Amino acid sequence: MSGHIIVADDGPIRSLRINRPEKKNALTAEMYSALAAAIDDANKNPALRCIVIGGVAGAFTAGNDIEEFRRAATDSGGLPRPSQVFLLALARNAKPLVAAVQGVAVGIGTTMLLHCDHVVAGTDARFATPFARLGILPEAASSMIAPRLMGHTRAFALLVMGRSLDAAEAKACGLANTVVAPGDVDAEAAKVAAEIAALPPDSVAIARRLMRGSVDEIVARIEEEARYFRERLASPEAHAAFEAFLNRKR
Repeated sequence: MSGHIIVADDGPIRSLRINRPEKKNALTAEMYSALAAAIDDANKNPALRCIVIGGVAGAFTAGNDIEEFRRAATDSGGLPRPSQVFLLALARNAKPLVAAVQGVAVGIGTTMLLHCDHVVAGTDARFATPFARLGILPEAASSMIAPRLMGHTRAFALLVMGRSLDAAEAKACGLANTVVAPGDVDAEAAKVAAEIAALPPDSVAIARRLMRGSVDEIVARIEEEARYFRERLASPEAHAAFEAFLNRKR
């Protein structure tokens, strides 16, 4: 697995920590593959009853590594396959999933939370999905799940207009459950995971499946988004947006 993804099991709880602080936890193909593998493996282990995904101080994840996006935009292969494998692993995951969010949660750092069952946010958390500004589109079935969760107008402001949310706003629209001090995020997430893991697992699994609805519908939307995403990555708008972003950083 990627050295930037730390996997640790503590009794019935599996923790996945994104650990690339020098890049604000920006995700690479290797990191996506490691996350997907860890989730899939947890689903095969009946002893594991909950998964916690977290980042580092100041950064849950800054989203997809922009250099990889730029390369994908000039590659006929389109969307890097490991990222879609990760999204499908999230959609098909049957274990309760808790997120511990500190600092930036950009792009997929926000949309992956729509697949979580409990989100603990630090007061420093900032949620943003600048897809349209980069000439691309929302993913992770967020175009379907977000409007259902927060209503069309809030979802449009987040996913299309790229307006960010602070922790209090994320809680108000249902994206986060709990807001705590940044230093307390991991401990609170661990507490929630332990509470979930102590419940009868079969009852939890059935209730979760009923609440989440059709996995096939979610997977179909992820795949539909991916087709448009590949087209948009090859568009002049996306090429110009990525180059402008990278030039601004230099």
